[in-house]
Amino acid sequence: MRIRRTAHLGLVAFLAACALPAEMADPGSVTPGVLPPPGFGTLRQSEVSIRLQSGDLQLMVTPLDESVTRMTAPDTYRRLSGMATTHRDRAGGSEVSLFLVSFFSEVADARFVPEEVQLVTRGIRVRPTAVVPVTPGWGERRLQQRETEMAVYGFAGDVDLESEITLAYGLDQSSAWATILPRIQAERARAHARAGIGSGAAAGDIEPAGSVGTGPS
Repeated sequence: MRIRRTAHLGLVAFLAACALPAEMADPGSVTPGVLPPPGFGTLRQSEVSIRLQSGDLQLMVTPLDESVTRMTAPDTYRRLSGMATTHRDRAGGSEVSLFLVSFFSEVADARFVPEEVQLVTRGIRVRPTAVVPVTPGWGERRLQQRETEMAVYGFAGDVDLESEITLAYGLDQSSAWATILPRIQAERARAHARAGIGSGAAAGDIEPAGSVGTGPS
C-alpha cells in the first residue's frame, strides 16, 4: 500500500506541475540560456508559429531552434527537430537560423514567391540564404486548392528569437511574435518545473514526458 501511495503522490505532483498556470510561471526564475530537456513541452506547432495572410495565401513560419521546439509537445518536438537535423546542412549548417515555412490556400492555382519571405529583427531586414523544399510540389510555386507546400529556410546572421521579430511577405507584415514569445517563455518555465530543474534534480536524471506519449501535438 505504501508503494502505491508513493506512486500516486508522485503522479499528482507531476500533473500539478503540468497544470501550472501561465501567470505562475516566472520566466525570470530560469537561468537564461538553460533549456529544459526534450519531452516536457506541451505547446502545439501553431502556438509557436507566426501566421500571415497575404491575398489568397496563408503563411505559417515556425522557428526550428531548440529554444522554441523544446517547448512543443513530444510528438511535435520530434517532428520539428527531425526536420532541422535532416535539412540543416543543405540550408547552411550551424551558421544559419532555420525556419519551417508553409504556404496554404483555399483557392486553386494560388501562386507564391519563396524569396519574398523575409524577417525583420533588431531593425534589420534578413533575407533567406537557402530554401530547402520539404514537399515535392514546392518548385512549381503554385498551390492547388487546400494544398500545403513547405520548405526549410536558412537565414544568415543573428535572428534574435528572444526579441521582436516581424514576418514580411511582399507588402504584408505580421508582428505576432510579440505575443508568441511570452507564451514560449512561460512554457519554458513550466517545462523546467515538470523536469524538476531548479529543485535539485539533474536534467539527465529525469524521464521525459515523451516516454509516455503525453501532451497535444
